[in-house]
This record gives sequence, C-alpha cells and structure tokens, in this order.
Amino acid sequence: MNQLKLLGVIVMALASFPAAHTYAQKEKTVMVGGAAMYPSKNIVENAVNSKDHTTLVAAVKAAGLVETLSGPGPFTVFAPTNAAFNKLPKAAVDKLMMPESKAMLANVLTYHVIAGKLDSKDLMMKIKAGKGKAVIKTVQGENLTFMQKGNELWLMDSKGNKALVTIKDVYQSNGVIHVINTVLMP
Repeated sequence: MNQLKLLGVIVMALASFPAAHTYAQKEKTVMVGGAAMYPSKNIVENAVNSKDHTTLVAAVKAAGLVETLSGPGPFTVFAPTNAAFNKLPKAAVDKLMMPESKAMLANVLTYHVIAGKLDSKDLMMKIKAGKGKAVIKTVQGENLTFMQKGNELWLMDSKGNKALVTIKDVYQSNGVIHVINTVLMP
C-alpha cells in the first residue's frame, strides 16, 4: 500500500510541473514549405528547410549570397517559390545558375531584397501614405512598386510583372521574409 501511495504522490507531483519546452518550441513560428520558420534563426538557416524554396536556396548559393543573407541585416526578402521559378523558361533559369552568370544571378536575387525590416504593416502604411502605391529601392538599386488589393499585398517590378505575397511576415533573426508567387526582374 505504501508503494501505491508513493506512486500516487509521484504522479501528482509530475502532473503539477509544466511540460518541458525548448526555446524553439516557445517561438512563434510560421510554416513555409512544410517547415517551421524560427524567428531566432537567420534567413538562410530557415530557407534551407523550406521544400518550396529549393531553387531559391540553390540560386543564393550559386550567387555567393549565403554569407550576406546570414549576416546581421536587417533585410526584407521577397522569396519566390519553386513554382515561381517554374514560370520562367527553364533555359533562362539554367543559364542564370551557371558559374559565368553569377553576377547576373546576384543582380536578380538582390532585386528581391530591401535593406531594413519591413513587415506587412510597414508596407501597408507606406502604400497608404503613397495614396495606393509605395515605391521602395531594393539592395540591387532599382525600385519595386507595392500595392494593396483588399487584404492582399502585391509587388510590381520595373518590367510590369506582378507578384502576390502568399505568406507574409515570416520573421527572422536578421529580418523578415515574405513569400511571393513570381520571380521579379530588374
């Protein structure tokens, strides 16, 4: 009987302790490409886990931008999905991924990056202040135009191509990612 009482006391004591959680489990994550994106990790550390961004990750590596996007930033990255890259002619993507096209690839990728951390609220405020449009300079040096349609956030490149933000506000230790459905071209 004493062993049964002791077991009951142990069970009651264990039940009173909160469940053990790691720091990562306490973070507010967003699922992207089947993987949790952790705010404590940087852009590259998170992106490599998204099955929807394997082409983008390969492109970042080929362009030599891993170290930059792993740095302190902050950066706002508009991350095209694999499906976005699939909209481009395969020959064009293959050419961009060639070692001799490294500068051209870096040019395209940095056109998807803005210096600073702009979440969707910041972008919407800029659009409102611009009376329906916000024009923001990219790290590459050219502008992207931002628009709002209902609750949707849209971007337009210098060629008139438009991309929809499909997942917004994926916070990183060095910025924020917004997933988009089209590759933008400078």
